[in-house]
Amino acid sequence: IGDTHAAQGDGEVCGTAIESAMNVALTLDLVKGANLSMPRFTTPGPVTRHLDEKGYEVTTGIGPDLMSGARAAVSNMIDLLGKQHGLAAVDAYMLCSVCGDLRISEIVDMPNWVVSFYFPRVVFE
Repeated sequence: IGDTHAAQGDGEVCGTAIESAMNVALTLDLVKGANLSMPRFTTPGPVTRHLDEKGYEVTTGIGPDLMSGARAAVSNMIDLLGKQHGLAAVDAYMLCSVCGDLRISEIVDMPNWVVSFYFPRVVFE
């Protein structure tokens, strides 16, 4: 099952989350002969309770490689949080991992793929 988190952004960009003890009830179904190349799962409802009431600050990374785009989007957010809120880079990095969301925003204009990092503005209010 892995370790449980009270909070973790979509993309856990630096391995930082808010660790917490939890009790988990889980049912696994074995589907014989499924021959899946990767794991898959179904959720019974929403997977997040976003703090989006106040909107987001969003940074992007654009280019021919999604991983480089993701790194650029996160790096740009770390820079932005440092400039806007006086955070040290390491603190901004950990905060991004806890409550920010990394998303693939565009793949249609190959090779100019866009990766976006969404940071909820309500965190600083």
